[in-house]
Amino acid sequence: MTVTAAAAGGGLRAERVAREAGGRLVVDGVSLAPPPGATVGLLGPNGSGKSTLLRILAGVLAPASGVVTLDGHPLRDTPRRTVAQRIAVVEQHATTQVDLTVRDVVRLGRIPHRRAWSSPSPDDERAVTEALTRTGLADRAAQSWHTLSGGERQRVQIARALAQEPRELLLDEPTNHLDIQHQLDLLTLVAELPVTSVIALHDLNLAAMFCDHLLILKDGTAHAAGTPAEVVTEELIAEVYGVRAVVTPGETGAPSVRFLRSTRPPGPGQRRTTGP
Repeated sequence: MTVTAAAAGGGLRAERVAREAGGRLVVDGVSLAPPPGATVGLLGPNGSGKSTLLRILAGVLAPASGVVTLDGHPLRDTPRRTVAQRIAVVEQHATTQVDLTVRDVVRLGRIPHRRAWSSPSPDDERAVTEALTRTGLADRAAQSWHTLSGGERQRVQIARALAQEPRELLLDEPTNHLDIQHQLDLLTLVAELPVTSVIALHDLNLAAMFCDHLLILKDGTAHAAGTPAEVVTEELIAEVYGVRAVVTPGETGAPSVRFLRSTRPPGPGQRRTTGP
């Protein structure tokens, strides 16, 4: 299945990509072509291939079959410097052993645009300042990275990615270990960015709220693709996640998911519960 195709083969596209690990296919013939400027959510249980697919899209992993293209050209044939200028990646957890300021971390995003050992140019500093402002971190620029909360660190990583001035942004579980307020703030920020974003998420409600399109993975394959209203259904949740849920339209029209308690017999030592 393919998420809505980008016009004229432009942007970042994956065509029937596959990748093995440990003797099994962890991504099996998946296609993805985000429309320019769209926010696409990758969903699926643990081990369904979300992180691996993101790494294939970023060029970190080569597909065993299929092809990833950037503006119609195979990613494997595109200079790494060009890829780094176009595609920014935000991993689940970022850390540094060096005591850097927030501005120093965001400056790392300018490395693909600078020659080796060169000093930051006025364009570099402009991009860094704009990234700090857009992410609401201008007043934290001189603060030490190590003094920040988890949510603030994730915001800094997005600022670092924005300083690259990418056209595509790939995020792997950016809301993990964040409280509700930081999850909402971070995804609001990402959804409003003028870039094409692909986000691996676990939370179906957050994905429905903030993503334009969804790709649901199961056992490495594309199980369903479409808008949140098309994809997030009680039947699909049961098929992919093996749980019961009630799906209703939310205030904005996006589907809202309420999970139901399991009716499976309890294991040894567990209390029996009943559904609502």
